[in-house]
Amino acid sequence: MRALRLQSVNWQKSANRDAHHTEKFSSQELILRRGQPFEIAIAWNRNIAPEEHLDFVVSTGPSSSESAKTKATFPISTGSAGGGWKAQLKSKEGNLLTVIIFSPVSAPIGWYTMNIQVTSSSSEGMYTASLGVFVLLFNPWMQGDDVFMSNEAERREFVEEDSGAIFVGSTNRINMVGWNFGQYEEDILKISLAVLDKSLNFRRDAATDVARRNDPKYITRVLSAMINGNDDYGVLLGNWSGNYAGGRDPRNWNGSVEILKTWETSGFRPVQFGQCWVFAGVLNTVMRCLGIPARVVTNFNSAHDTDKNLTVDVYYDPMGNPLQKGSDSVWNFHVWNEAWFMRNDLGPIFNGWQVLDATPQERSQGVYQCGPASVNAIREGDVDLNFDMPFIFAEVNADRITWIYNASNGSQKQNGVDTRSIGQFISTKAVGSYSRMDVTEKYKYPEGSGEERQVQQRAMKKLKPSASIRPTSAESEEGEGSSPSISGRFKVNGVLEVGQEVSLVLLLKNQSQDRKTVAVHMTAWTIVYNGTLVHEVWKDSAIISLESEEEVQHPVKISYGQYEKYLKADNMIRTTAICKLADEDEVVVERDLVLDNPALILEVLDQAQVQKPLNVQMIFSNPLNEPVKDCVLMVEGSGLLRGNLKIDVPALRPKEQSKVRFEILPTRSGTKQLLADFSCNKFPAIKAMLSIDVAE
Repeated sequence: MRALRLQSVNWQKSANRDAHHTEKFSSQELILRRGQPFEIAIAWNRNIAPEEHLDFVVSTGPSSSESAKTKATFPISTGSAGGGWKAQLKSKEGNLLTVIIFSPVSAPIGWYTMNIQVTSSSSEGMYTASLGVFVLLFNPWMQGDDVFMSNEAERREFVEEDSGAIFVGSTNRINMVGWNFGQYEEDILKISLAVLDKSLNFRRDAATDVARRNDPKYITRVLSAMINGNDDYGVLLGNWSGNYAGGRDPRNWNGSVEILKTWETSGFRPVQFGQCWVFAGVLNTVMRCLGIPARVVTNFNSAHDTDKNLTVDVYYDPMGNPLQKGSDSVWNFHVWNEAWFMRNDLGPIFNGWQVLDATPQERSQGVYQCGPASVNAIREGDVDLNFDMPFIFAEVNADRITWIYNASNGSQKQNGVDTRSIGQFISTKAVGSYSRMDVTEKYKYPEGSGEERQVQQRAMKKLKPSASIRPTSAESEEGEGSSPSISGRFKVNGVLEVGQEVSLVLLLKNQSQDRKTVAVHMTAWTIVYNGTLVHEVWKDSAIISLESEEEVQHPVKISYGQYEKYLKADNMIRTTAICKLADEDEVVVERDLVLDNPALILEVLDQAQVQKPLNVQMIFSNPLNEPVKDCVLMVEGSGLLRGNLKIDVPALRPKEQSKVRFEILPTRSGTKQLLADFSCNKFPAIKAMLSIDVAE
């Protein structure tokens, strides 16, 4: 009898990928989800004799082993019960076997090789043939997988959706920018798995690292370290200086695909540059790609508490200038991710959404990584649980302490404690629409409620068991009986647009029966969204008299000429007034302004159809009384064009309108997002987003 030899293998890719919800991936590998059976058909050169015995061998990673569950050898059996790898004969037609393979729902994810071994009782030796390779991913469709998500609409949004929106701006002006996650684009799955293989953990001990890839808690923590390039061969380099020479202004990215591909083609050197929403966008892509349900979350007035005391200290000089003193800061907004999985290490009440943050802010276990931290645990002040709970708790719930620092004599005095302003409008994209969903109540009890203060004090006790509890602002004010006799706020007059004068009024109100004289020192600085000061653009001082209970409006005008050269792509200006009365504490009034860019309009010129070229038009009008030059339009959108499109746009005269036509080629049906970024010498990053319904 001639030797039994493998003739061909049919991986039945199309049927298997459909059954495993991986049909959208561009790469041609067999992509499977763990715990879900798949079928392969194996043809031999002759019928298998009764004395010949078949075993399948699957393995992942270097130095795979059965003890680490990175390798398994299993025969064709009749039953499918049990949790390990199994093979079951579906049909036998002559020399063709169709076999159903079962993977464990807790198998490590990644690249697998599959071999088949033939042993015969009538002959010595063993014949081994390679069947090929496949990728195994997490399975949010499978009950029993740690990432299981039962709600179909949520699964569609948090696993399958390849475009989304990220909220930016400030508490009084929340804006939305589109982001192309693009997890199905060519090579993105391969690159996402390469992110794991470049990690410090893999390089130190590959076998252990691969064995731990069954656990979403472990993988997401590794990813939070790897998306920033601070300690390893990570993906992105952060830069908040306002100077982005040698790289790209973080505002100019439209999505993750170009970043991940650039990282790979450069030999895994960190891509320049990212800021928080870029880190979060890329981390979201990789998590969804690997099968972990994930979303991008924005926290407005986000505290960066460096010393784990649950307070952030903010400093001003007596002339109203904000000072970069101390290492704490308050970011206008900060963007992180949530991933959905079970916390077997903490217990079932901590299952569900977990915070992960790839933005390098503070080291954790010696590496710039952050999370996963249970959102439920943050809400209850359980800051003693894994991972990085005190830092994330402070981001949404720290108290903000204002200080007046006098450099001439080195004195500083506490001006006030604000227990309410940190952690506002915590936002994510709604399921199935582009509206903003507020998830603040998932992170904390309502500001000012008894529960919120109790949680704060509980967290404080856990961090510093011996600490005396700090009084809240209300308590301390009552204790000293020193409520200020005036109040103030900045009010916007008219529009806030780049190229226009900024017009505000400082409203001062006398809350007492006595006449008051107030010395006011005001400044305006351009800033980056994380509070980094760029340049002072305006200052003024005034003496204002207030009769009993009178309110006075003091006008503030900042011309385009004053701020034009110093405005960064965030379009942010911080105005501050220090209001000084005799024998009373200063009153600090602050407002961050976000100026609107001129509109960028995208419109489709015909009906969108798969594999049919589609014309799109961009319209931009220069609002300035001066020309704009160095104009570049960058366009991308998964399922609408391969890679991205870069178009050089001719310079525009004052008030001139530009119309640019370009062609895209949709490759997938359904509603797709086209994203555009327009930059020029006067406007570093103008965004537009257009939903396009593509017919089959």
